[in-house]
Amino acid sequence: MPDAPGVFSDTGDPITFAHGGDTVPTPVTERGGGRRPAVAGVSEVLMPTGPAAAFTVAATVPEDGSKIAVTTLAGRKSGFTGRVWVWVPPQYKDPAYARSGFPVMIALPGGAGYPVNYWMGTDLKLEASIAAWSQEGRSLPFILAMPVLNPHPDTGGLYWDASDIPGQPKMGTWLTEDVPDLVKANFRTLRSRDGWAIMGSSTGGFAALKSVLQKPRQFKAALVSGPDLAPDSRLWTGHEQEERANDPAFLAPELIRAKGPDVYLAFQVGTVGSDARTGPKVEDFVRTYTRGPIRTRLSVIQGGGHNARTYVPNMVDAGLIQWISAHMRGPVPAP
Repeated sequence: MPDAPGVFSDTGDPITFAHGGDTVPTPVTERGGGRRPAVAGVSEVLMPTGPAAAFTVAATVPEDGSKIAVTTLAGRKSGFTGRVWVWVPPQYKDPAYARSGFPVMIALPGGAGYPVNYWMGTDLKLEASIAAWSQEGRSLPFILAMPVLNPHPDTGGLYWDASDIPGQPKMGTWLTEDVPDLVKANFRTLRSRDGWAIMGSSTGGFAALKSVLQKPRQFKAALVSGPDLAPDSRLWTGHEQEERANDPAFLAPELIRAKGPDVYLAFQVGTVGSDARTGPKVEDFVRTYTRGPIRTRLSVIQGGGHNARTYVPNMVDAGLIQWISAHMRGPVPAP
């Protein structure tokens, strides 16, 4: 959770991630990271487009002192206003990468995902892990964007399935359009989908899976932990057609019929508690839809439970973050 304010705390202080050259688009052609080369003369790097958001410090990562920041985003496309937390890897501030674009991982929580996204808490060590893994060469140095998942607190199991349910806040558009636009406005990113992925646990796992299958031209990969596999919000009542359009069991065959683009779906599920019930469903989904453009990898965590403390270390122990990183594009330092 966030640092407790104290005499020496900077929680709540303004923070900027801008560098001197960030306001000027630079014609750098990204060619590297072991990924597909860019089209000649076309820059893969997208410098911050603006307008700049007002970020404040939300927490400090104890392992390296890096900052997790937060801002309130008024979504231009969804009409929804909510908080988004962000973190940048250590390479982002390295002068060698001052003109490099970075890949983005949108990290979605389970449960209500409101009023906070639990991935911004330093106790789960997502940020510290990405920092260490990227420096060890086991992960790309992802920018993390951590938005609220739902528009209200959990009241009797009410949630929005990360979707645009008719008559409701457009949470699908918020997560897949407004949040990426915020990141592009404020950070050096990559133009192509090779630089965009989503991860999530439980309900956030459903959101990650569904969003990548639904918008494969925007996102290339998902890291899905202990996921729900079907939309089941009670708000879908009377909107069966729209519900179907947000169902991975409908979206996956559609993508297979369309013959692409390729997506990379890494699944992990434990064997204890609710994950024991989820596991067979995940295995069946993987067996059924791993063909054509849908590439998958599955890790069953023996003795693992339905919680982030199981999922984070297994991301690297099972090779999931390595596998996703191998199919995305990373930053290239200046020569």
